[in-house]
Amino acid sequence: MATKSFFDFTVKNIKNQDWNLNDLKGKVVLVVNVASKCGFTKQYAGLEELYQKYKDQGFVIVGAPCNQFAGQEPGSEEDIQNFCTLNWNVTFPLTAKLDVNGDNEAPVFKYLKESQPGILGLKRVKWNFEKFLVDREGKVVKRYASTTEPKSIGPEIEKLLASQ
Repeated sequence: MATKSFFDFTVKNIKNQDWNLNDLKGKVVLVVNVASKCGFTKQYAGLEELYQKYKDQGFVIVGAPCNQFAGQEPGSEEDIQNFCTLNWNVTFPLTAKLDVNGDNEAPVFKYLKESQPGILGLKRVKWNFEKFLVDREGKVVKRYASTTEPKSIGPEIEKLLASQ
């Protein structure tokens, strides 16, 4: 059966337990491949702000740690969780470390990339902190580059939250 929705996937959470993304069904989701030692790591602050602002309206961020870009996420899941909590007060959920490109790419990222190819139809994720916006039905509606500041996505999130 072809996957029709973001909510059809299961990933490992940061504690390495199965996390059925169907648990998020009906929410607007921003999926971000994150890293602790990247020039964009400061975006954790903006992501957390977005999460705090909209989470009570049915919005969630899923941070997906990835070490595929210049080894910028070298730590264990526990290291990552501690770093995010202590340095950035991150409260949105994180997955276990995963690959977003290549032979071992997480199926959920294959789906995200095929749903919203990047510039010139590129399928691969180019760098850390690339963002995918998913609507309440589990369809990927937009893809944002690493350089996109989280707060600039607010209006798009509000639009999706307003449409039931």
